[in-house]
Amino acid sequence: MAEIHGDGSEGLPYIPDDVTIAHFVMDYQHPVRPRWSNDIRPWLIEEATGRQIGSDEIRSRMFGLSNALKIRWNIGYDDPVCVFSPNHVDYPVVMWAVQNLGGIVSTANPTYTADELAHQLEAIRARLVVVHPDVLQVALEAARMIGLSEDAIILFEKAVARPNILDLIESGLKEPQRFTPLSFRPGQAKEKLALLSFSSGTTGRPKAVMISHYSMIANIVMYGEHMRQNRAKTSPDMHFCLPGDVIYGILPFYHAFGMHFVVLMNMVFGTTVVVAPKFSLQQMLDSIQRYRITNLAVVPPQVIAMCKSPITKDYDLSSLRSIVSGAAPLGPEVTDQLAQLLPKCIIGQVYGLTEAATGVVFAAHGLKVPTPGSAGVLVPGVVARVVKADGSLAGFDELGELQVKQPSIALGYFNNPQATAETYVDGWVRTGDEVRINAAKELFVVDRIKELLKVRGLQVAPSELEGHLLDHAAVRDACVVGVPDEYSGDLPVAFVVLAPEAVQGNKGDLKRALMLHVSEHKARHKWLAAVEFVDEIPKNPSGKLLRRVLRDQAKKMLLDGSLKVESSSRRAKL
Repeated sequence: MAEIHGDGSEGLPYIPDDVTIAHFVMDYQHPVRPRWSNDIRPWLIEEATGRQIGSDEIRSRMFGLSNALKIRWNIGYDDPVCVFSPNHVDYPVVMWAVQNLGGIVSTANPTYTADELAHQLEAIRARLVVVHPDVLQVALEAARMIGLSEDAIILFEKAVARPNILDLIESGLKEPQRFTPLSFRPGQAKEKLALLSFSSGTTGRPKAVMISHYSMIANIVMYGEHMRQNRAKTSPDMHFCLPGDVIYGILPFYHAFGMHFVVLMNMVFGTTVVVAPKFSLQQMLDSIQRYRITNLAVVPPQVIAMCKSPITKDYDLSSLRSIVSGAAPLGPEVTDQLAQLLPKCIIGQVYGLTEAATGVVFAAHGLKVPTPGSAGVLVPGVVARVVKADGSLAGFDELGELQVKQPSIALGYFNNPQATAETYVDGWVRTGDEVRINAAKELFVVDRIKELLKVRGLQVAPSELEGHLLDHAAVRDACVVGVPDEYSGDLPVAFVVLAPEAVQGNKGDLKRALMLHVSEHKARHKWLAAVEFVDEIPKNPSGKLLRRVLRDQAKKMLLDGSLKVESSSRRAKL
């Protein structure tokens, strides 16, 4: 096996390289856009209030905000603006208003601590930060840490005496137009940055991935071609989304899966997005019943919660037609449980990465339930290869690192040529995932070659936690590995070598102190599930951590009961 092309690649429709992502989503008549879409439908629904927002209102709000941002802060070409908020109905409005001025949007995890947010703001050299009132204090502290003026912080909603989106839109609509909307010459959309999305890549602290307008458009076209919405021979019962559908927007919009797949792609395909700011199983079930949700895009922990909670049976879920799980593998056992719970639903998985902006595979056609362990099939436009440890190419069903080429590939890491060179090699993106691909072009993710952990679909870089642990006076050396967990996917466990002066201390107190040291400074999905003390961290002759040795040791300890990890029920509350 050499290179594998996604079926339909040779007939992939043209990808416009002279329009913005906002124009493509809102107005562009492309062959993958369903021809029978009803534009009278609401494009967004606010979960808590039921407020419906149509395309005309979105355009109006985008114009007003663009005008206000230009008048008040002179936001212009390539100016970076950070969005720090849970999901909000004005999230796409903010994103498109900034991009309409030629600016670049960088979305931040709303559970970040001030340290983590400050790292992102400094890395992108943010001009403005658009913040939800719930996380205002974190944003203010982060701004102080990097010397960013408090005047550069804008709120999504009216809360305190501070500029907010609602007032800015109103004022911008009252003023004459003071800006020239972003437009492109042919080919320019391929180079103009739309997003700086953060990813840990294969190792290290999160880095800003440079995503162009063209990259985002390309991935929508790739998925649209795969879904065959304008093909009469395709049975409506086997479509994952159709015009008039309603999808539950619970996946975080700061994450590529939530923004690219749930919001942008579904808007193009004529699906209404119910915007949910925070996951609660009961709230999700209530919204499915209330809004007659037809499609769910979720992560495995949310699927497990649905399958295992006794309250699920109390709700009418008959409107659901399709469920897609992504960000981490969904095990065959959980898939079977979901199929039993919702026998009329199509179930599928999706796999992608920020560096490819974003999707690589999607559920195969004609399957009500996916092949056990399969993440889906390569979509049109994707070229994949599996590279073995010795550098040779794997055959079908042989293991190796997945590398991909596709039209949507990002431009690299912002201001980080070394990391870019490590991940983007001769036009290929190294995913760091150990996979196998069968003759049907189905992808099976076996393990992560890269050090990155995924906790409930969110990235955790072990080196970041190790560096923080090493700042503690009691720690001489540390190595963080992931252990498998049915709910969370991975749970971070730290192996720690104590400093000589700490060896005689109470081990239980020391473990609690180290876990607290992390939880006080890191977002909740990065909190340690356990700390184990060892005499030495295994390393190779060059000093590189032999992480796999400790990971295997942790798995054995988990099986024999000698390793006690913090229960997943606590993680379910994150």
